[in-house]
Amino acid sequence: MKPLKTKAQIRAEIEAQVDAYIHQGGEVNAVPMGASGREPGGHQPLSVLFDRKQQPRTQVQDVIQAIEARKQSKSPGPTPRAPRKPRKQIIYDDFGQPLRWQWVEE
Repeated sequence: MKPLKTKAQIRAEIEAQVDAYIHQGGEVNAVPMGASGREPGGHQPLSVLFDRKQQPRTQVQDVIQAIEARKQSKSPGPTPRAPRKPRKQIIYDDFGQPLRWQWVEE
């Protein structure tokens, strides 16, 4: 799917919005390099977030082999249908009157 706008168009649109904001009397504050957007004390340290013990991992190879074994044990698929017998079909003329019978194979 093609994006509706290119990066250059989006960049130009944002720049135009900033220019319009500044011309209306708006002000852009400079943020010193290295400043963080996080509030001090707002988040827990990572050691608290990861305090649970490591859980055992599932071996992927065993799971794949089990799936493949189930696939092999299944039947190869639907059995092919026997060819149908020819049947009689009536042929009508343009006025809906029966003309003749015809054998049709399906």
